[in-house]
Amino acid sequence: MDKLTRRGVLGLGAAATAYLAHELYRGGSGWDEADAANPQIAQANRVLNLYSARHYDTDKALYTGFTQATGIRVNVIEAEADALIERIRNEGANSPADVLMTVDAGRLWRAQEQGVFQPIQSAVLNRAVPANLRDPQGNWYGLSRRARVLIYNKARVKPSQLSTYEALVNPQWRKQVLTRSSSNVYSQSLTGALIAIHGVPKVESWAKGLVANFARSPQGGDTDQIRAVAAGIGSVAIANHYYLVRLMESSKSEDRDVAAKVGLFFPNQKAQGTHVNICGAGVAKGAPNRAAAIRFLEYLVSPKAQAMFAQGNFEFPVVRGVPLYPAVAKLGNFKAETVSAAVFGRNNPEALRLMDRAGWR
Repeated sequence: MDKLTRRGVLGLGAAATAYLAHELYRGGSGWDEADAANPQIAQANRVLNLYSARHYDTDKALYTGFTQATGIRVNVIEAEADALIERIRNEGANSPADVLMTVDAGRLWRAQEQGVFQPIQSAVLNRAVPANLRDPQGNWYGLSRRARVLIYNKARVKPSQLSTYEALVNPQWRKQVLTRSSSNVYSQSLTGALIAIHGVPKVESWAKGLVANFARSPQGGDTDQIRAVAAGIGSVAIANHYYLVRLMESSKSEDRDVAAKVGLFFPNQKAQGTHVNICGAGVAKGAPNRAAAIRFLEYLVSPKAQAMFAQGNFEFPVVRGVPLYPAVAKLGNFKAETVSAAVFGRNNPEALRLMDRAGWR
């Protein structure tokens, strides 16, 4: 991300502080003078331990805003999601983790299955986060949205030729489709959502047809798929929207050249809508500072904090009415899939087995 964007995000921290001090924590729901006057409460609430699988420098503005608004310092432990889940499990009852934050509903479901989260009740979170983007029992909540879109080569493909994920198995796309491997959680969640809509037999047939249309064996991340489309290795790729925006907003001319050669298409607009995944978080099962952990999650769904998510990593907010990053707004409006993230996250193991049977490696 370029320096101008980072400065813009950091500038939002002060606004977030003002908003939160006036709105989110009024009425005794957050840090207040009574807490500060009680030394034992003040000591217990001074530090929140966040285990995060997000690796974005711009998230620091979120944590700074929370500290300024509440007096609670955020201690961040970063690692890959599976490593953090295993660490919390190994730490057991002595784990210092208050909050686990990660990307993709599949990983949130995995953490839930491993007993990492505890359910909470929060009117603030239930009001702000749509029901399909949170766990029904309150184990975790979506904080930002990621659209799984089609990226196409402008010289080879017209938008009118594109329609749905399902149509990528048609003969016209023979040896033209690019995507990540079946081991990638994004691939699993998309397939898991399709299982929820169509059932296993139909989706397994779809996966076999998609494999037959692969331009190459799956390799690399979403940015690699976009670069391959621009280079003509394939004509259409499946990727998260913000990877393209990163290239569009890059300070490197070669990245912007790649972005100029491709277009973005929101699939399934006449059907269920474009698949949308989430970044989310939940309160750790043995959170030493449970009250502060809940306040932190509530802070993350405030409009100002949601704007930081949108500006920092070009994601879509979960809260309605929050401004998008300008380049994201230019992508246009789209119909989003409403399949519950809890459902397609839970479907991930079945999705992986199905993809393996289909030869999707």
